[in-house]
Amino acid sequence: MVEQHRFGNIISPITCHAWNKDRTQIAISPNNQEVHIYHRNGSDWKLLDVLNQHDLRVMGIDWAPNTNRIVTCAVDRNAYVWTQGEDGKWKPTLVLLRINRAATCVKWSPDENKFAVGSGARLISVCYFESENDWWVSKHIKKPIRSTITSIDWHPNNVLLVAGSTDFKVRVFSAYIKDIEKTPEATPWGTKMSLGQLMAEFPNSASGGGWVHSVSFSPDGNKICWVAHDSSINVADATKGNAMIKLKTEFLPFLSCTWISNHSIVAAGHSCMPLLYSLDTNGQLHFSAKLDTSQKKEAGGLSAMRKFQSLDKQARVEISDTNLDSIHQNAITCLCLYGGTKADAIKFSTSGLDGQLVIWNLLSLEKEIQGLKIF
Repeated sequence: MVEQHRFGNIISPITCHAWNKDRTQIAISPNNQEVHIYHRNGSDWKLLDVLNQHDLRVMGIDWAPNTNRIVTCAVDRNAYVWTQGEDGKWKPTLVLLRINRAATCVKWSPDENKFAVGSGARLISVCYFESENDWWVSKHIKKPIRSTITSIDWHPNNVLLVAGSTDFKVRVFSAYIKDIEKTPEATPWGTKMSLGQLMAEFPNSASGGGWVHSVSFSPDGNKICWVAHDSSINVADATKGNAMIKLKTEFLPFLSCTWISNHSIVAAGHSCMPLLYSLDTNGQLHFSAKLDTSQKKEAGGLSAMRKFQSLDKQARVEISDTNLDSIHQNAITCLCLYGGTKADAIKFSTSGLDGQLVIWNLLSLEKEIQGLKIF
């Protein structure tokens, strides 16, 4: 079962989206400086609030499920933490990012006591609340980043952070803030956990191989996956000496990816449909299935007759139909979990340049797609 949604009269691209805890509300960026909060009532969406503190296009949104705070970042080099007042309206608090280039991505940590912001300033701002001065402050991770940070994700331990960038590298850093958390335990990624410590670095390929679009930690935190502009999907495993697996695909480049179990990854991007990849028992990565089972609908009931008429008059088959053989009609820019966790996802959502939001049910897709088994 697949649910398709549009928001009012919005036909502009959706840059990114994020859900609240019970999935009754969604925050979306309609490719401008605003963030729209919608409430879901069945298949209808009601606009509750417009967050319009940013001056330039919003690049990242994340909604903390337990503290119910929204963090946004934008090309205007700012980030805001939004808290909901008793009147239901969202109030912004400016975060001191201390960057001189656009903020490109943002993500709350699992414990929701800090968040990380990637930017074009060749650094990551790790932000936390300083109660003494009653404001959000940041500490920077700089070396050895050489270019724009495009994507970030947190390890389940709330300390490690993986970042992909346009210098063709994926790096795992420690984002430990000693002022607000206890000393972390060692992981397969390493033992030294001071802020900014580089735990691992992976080139997208030996010769570079395209900038990295999206990164994701596995549910157990021992593996990372990433997708890049060379149409590849990659996995690195810390328990196997940081062994790296690279799979070049036949599809257009992916823009987003996430784990849906310890052995399965969903990726989506310019091919306009989500695709499932799996790790087998030997640790090899392989393509499993296209999760979009839709088929192109004929524009009219007499399409066969029109083809014969076109052949008779012009000696060619009419090919004026520009609809794609997929639900999304343009690139998918954002992919979020909707039901379950990375360890046992039930549903996920996608949004894209066509202005659509689609919710995909993995359980029903397993039944629809012959031979599909998500493990």
